[in-house]
Amino acid sequence: MLATLTLLAVTAIDPIVSADWLQGHLSDPQVRVICVGDAADYQRGHIPGARVIDHMETVQMGANGHRLAPDDALVRIFAKLGISDGTHVVLYGDSPMATGWVNSALVAIGHGDEVSWLDGGIALWNAERRSLETATPPPVAGTLTLKPAPDLFVDAAWVRSRLNSPATRILDVRTQQEWTTGHVPSATLILWQDLFADVKTQKFKSKEEIKALLAKAGVKPDQEGVTYCAVGMRASLVGWAARSVAGLPTKIYIGSWQDWSRDSNNPIVK
Repeated sequence: MLATLTLLAVTAIDPIVSADWLQGHLSDPQVRVICVGDAADYQRGHIPGARVIDHMETVQMGANGHRLAPDDALVRIFAKLGISDGTHVVLYGDSPMATGWVNSALVAIGHGDEVSWLDGGIALWNAERRSLETATPPPVAGTLTLKPAPDLFVDAAWVRSRLNSPATRILDVRTQQEWTTGHVPSATLILWQDLFADVKTQKFKSKEEIKALLAKAGVKPDQEGVTYCAVGMRASLVGWAARSVAGLPTKIYIGSWQDWSRDSNNPIVK
């Protein structure tokens, strides 16, 4: 056991882990598997030891629309899932957008470097006939320290001040139809589905292919990116891929189009 703990402490874990890797760490006390999705689906069968969270638990709806819950609330939510300082979280879920949002919630409280995504998700896990369970693991309260990451999320003023900046690449992570109804000036359209070699199983493309996708969208190595979508969910997914997989500094406009389009001071291109 000590050898396992020491290995995890000194070995960087990739942002995308394979089913084989996770299978070998299901009994590791420093690894917490989190299923992002519907509780009923979870109860029908989930990866052994996994706990479930609905992404809406991390959302605060208010006058400004769909936003992340306050940091202290996020700490309590994740601690209830048994996540502690030093725990490595592996996420999987039916919706890449919802999983991306939960990933952003973990980043917001300073634990983004301790998160990986399961390559292929539950679909590939099932296809490979790996074990499932229906029982919910007993509650385990974690001890989680808040370490805010204020530089990850940006607002409309930040985006507006960089519309013409050669140092910033704005990425619109919506559909072609949404794009044509109006978008942020100088933005480039990028589809989140293109992150995957197989969207159905959520099997990711290679790191090199994801880098090439971002380069095709115009992101240069010396630029920082900022992603937006409708409310920040798809933007969270692509922002994570750009930052954690491709290694490009990338921020997320959580308010996204919902926030941008409501203010007449924000220019719109059609």
